[in-house]
Amino acid sequence: MSTPNDQATTLGSRAMALKKSDLYSSLWKSCDELRGGMDASQYKDYILTMLFVKYVSDKSKTDPDALITVPVGGSFDDMVALKGDKEIGDKVNKIIAKLAEASDLQKVIDLADFNDEEKLGKGKEMQDRISKLITIFQDLDFRGSRAEGDDLLGDAYEYLMRHFATESGKSKGQFYTPAEVSRVIAKLINVTPDTPRSATVYDPTCGSGSLLLKVASESSNGLTIYGQEKDNATWALSKMNMILHGNEIADIRKGDTITSPQFTTGDALDTFDFIVANPPFSIKSWGNGLENEFGRFEYGMPPEKNGDYAFLLHILKSMKSTGKAAVILPHGVLFRGNKEADIRTQLLKRGFIKGIIGLPSNMFYGTGIPACIIVLDKENAQARTGVFMIDASKGFLKDGNKNRLRSQDMHKIVDVFTKQQEVDRYSRMVPLSEIGNDANGYNLNIPRYIDSSEPEDIQDLYAHLRGGIPNRDIDALSASWDAFPNLRQELFRNNGQPGYSELTVDISDVQQTILNSDEFEAFSTNAQSQVSDWYSTHRSALETISEETKPTTLITSLGDDLLARFKGTALLDEYDVYEQLMSYWHSTMHDDVFLVMNEGWLNSAKPRKTIQDKDRKISETPDLVVGTGRSAVKYKMDLIPPALIVNRYFKKEQDYIDQMTVTADDAARQIEEYAEEHTVEDGALADAMDDGKITKVLVTVRLKESKRGHGDPAEIKALEYLAKLFNAEASAKKLSKEAQSKLDSAVLGKYANLTEQDVKELVLDAKWQASIANGIPSEITKLTHNLVGRIKELGERYDETIGDLESEADELSAKVANHLVAMGVH
Repeated sequence: MSTPNDQATTLGSRAMALKKSDLYSSLWKSCDELRGGMDASQYKDYILTMLFVKYVSDKSKTDPDALITVPVGGSFDDMVALKGDKEIGDKVNKIIAKLAEASDLQKVIDLADFNDEEKLGKGKEMQDRISKLITIFQDLDFRGSRAEGDDLLGDAYEYLMRHFATESGKSKGQFYTPAEVSRVIAKLINVTPDTPRSATVYDPTCGSGSLLLKVASESSNGLTIYGQEKDNATWALSKMNMILHGNEIADIRKGDTITSPQFTTGDALDTFDFIVANPPFSIKSWGNGLENEFGRFEYGMPPEKNGDYAFLLHILKSMKSTGKAAVILPHGVLFRGNKEADIRTQLLKRGFIKGIIGLPSNMFYGTGIPACIIVLDKENAQARTGVFMIDASKGFLKDGNKNRLRSQDMHKIVDVFTKQQEVDRYSRMVPLSEIGNDANGYNLNIPRYIDSSEPEDIQDLYAHLRGGIPNRDIDALSASWDAFPNLRQELFRNNGQPGYSELTVDISDVQQTILNSDEFEAFSTNAQSQVSDWYSTHRSALETISEETKPTTLITSLGDDLLARFKGTALLDEYDVYEQLMSYWHSTMHDDVFLVMNEGWLNSAKPRKTIQDKDRKISETPDLVVGTGRSAVKYKMDLIPPALIVNRYFKKEQDYIDQMTVTADDAARQIEEYAEEHTVEDGALADAMDDGKITKVLVTVRLKESKRGHGDPAEIKALEYLAKLFNAEASAKKLSKEAQSKLDSAVLGKYANLTEQDVKELVLDAKWQASIANGIPSEITKLTHNLVGRIKELGERYDETIGDLESEADELSAKVANHLVAMGVH
């Protein structure tokens, strides 16, 4: 019989890095552990510099055309050679200096001082800290990744920056715009996959460059990138970020955009096709040192103590005549008065403001206040007769101490804005005549124009007095009656009073009546059929995933088609259905696609031994353990969980184990019930079990003592019965354990015999399709619960009338009076 180690050899070795999501998580944990007392905003410079050196060193080994030159003595490998060196800090600085000089990256990658004793500790402490930092990155190989169209290291950089932004506190987290908002902005300004590389995109307050990169990535060709950043360290982050994402020639300049704009020709600002920005909110010192206005303030001078409109006007002036822009600003710019009101009026009258999207609060690093996106468009501005407004403040996911847009929120914003769809309590095209009337006075505060609050649930006094459910409350459930036209008649009938109805069934039977409805069953079946048809359409594309696949393109195709198919489905919100797909994509499917792209179907499905790496703080939970004790071998199955193998190939064996488990559980339950019944006072085991909980050892010992001492026959009989139950439980457990051990070995062996077709069927059908298809019914269940809950609420609200309560009160008063008389109280 083969041992676990023999099987591991047969299966082959998968020296694979962790899944993308696990890799980034472990990277963050490792780095954060070494931070010590250093502020996150400072520590990020060390981590991201190290990451950058690793990236360019790896790339230079495989790409002869790499634009970054890695000189002898200036690579990551040279850092590895220094681990444990007493002068490691100074020598790492020199390695980075060589790399910076060879690649013209002085003052970009050499800002972090690796010999700073105050930050990294003295002597041995510094030596150990930097050595461990190098080890974290040493074994990570990112050369083969093609996921998302850029390198794993580029994605890792993004991931780390988001975490550093979260940790850096209010005053220092503004260097990063959440990726979800960045993606929305890119689509709002109409950057498409066909937008040419020659099109220019500019961010006057670019921070770490994440917003620029997200916009540029919307075009399959990329865009020509320009940016300016005031903070020196953040500017360096941006330069590195551009290189990590393959945009080495991006033009990122240093300086204050308002007082010292870098993109100028003479006394005029350069202009761009697309502009995006997330400027610092309401900065008070914006005008310090301002000398040349560059014609930016022709529509009014912003107030001295608030720079929001200074940035907005700079952006407007920097737009080409057909330029598009999207700017993130605090809500105050929409309604504040005085100078800002005058500027806002001028911009509206000239038609520059195309749209406004109100976002959820607490989304941005550096501030918790709600913000909005202002979309500017110079093309056909004079012909513009309204502003398209969206109140997207209600759609978000709570993520730690921040709110985040979900996939469905992002898609809905873009869809509604792009198609200019008016959606009740969500979006409106507001005429300029309404915005500029006497009542509104060019105030753009979104609640003035869109009431996003839920309708008030009005109590009906007549129904409380006479009974019956108001028809207007039933009518309000029209979406449900559209989906189930005959269900209303099944549930309600007229109660004899005009405008009022009553339930045809008891309140407790409402849910079952709905579930038993032919219409509901047909609705549920149709939804499942739609999902099945949708998946069948895309299965061939999924089956041909290869290293050339673009995951973003793949999931966009899947998601857009799913949305389109459910758009006309009554009651079901197509964006809720879409979120089911996207949640599964982000949690599981994206990692699976990444694995298949980089390792192929067959290799991805091979088990690998779990990674236990103390230096990198990685401790994986095994999916399968074969063997026991020291000979046990722990495995991870990244693509195909063992449960799928068991379900397809070893169902009979699993059924036997389940049966033994049920037998053991049943014996345990009988033990508990029997003991509870017979340990009461005067019970057969009252004296036997006064020492505590009943156990097999306790029963065995007591039984021997009772038999030896010719104890109470009833007690002996009870103990014998318990011993029998304990033996049955132990036997079932033993059989279950033995069977599980055999099954685990068989499952591990099965992985070695899987063909590529087997792997595809397991992943495509048993895993992906089954998981997505199981997610859709949860939406149907949710809407059913909502309908049932509302009907029950209405039924119970008007179940007892005021008259019923008065009659009950009179009846109780009469009873009390009779009792008093009987007691002789008059």
